[in-house]
Amino acid sequence: MKIAPEYYRTRGDRTMGNNGFFVFTHYKVIGYEIRCQISDGEGWEHVSVTIGPLNKHPTRCPTWDEMCWVKAQFWREDECVVEYHPPKSEYVSCHPYCLHLWKPIGIELPLPDSILVGPASFKK
Repeated sequence: MKIAPEYYRTRGDRTMGNNGFFVFTHYKVIGYEIRCQISDGEGWEHVSVTIGPLNKHPTRCPTWDEMCWVKAQFWREDECVVEYHPPKSEYVSCHPYCLHLWKPIGIELPLPDSILVGPASFKK
């Protein structure tokens, strides 16, 4: 995980490491913001993400593009992070429009071969 962008931190401070709350002006949608809660305890790096109008409750789930943008703010380009879909018995939902990015600390995540997703000609 990269060092969190301090300029966007709204709660917590640098003495807490990357742990804290960060608010970004949306990079595409005028009048919206991207809110991120970050933690790095219990062996995991974690960012929860919500999207909403300025100073209002989130109104929808983040898109794939928005989650990619958030990933780029907190992790290096060569790092793999995941969104988990756990067994239903393990579901926890504190907010209906919140998605999460996870990366275990000190463990390399396995990746399926990209051909299983699509032909190499579709790589970005």
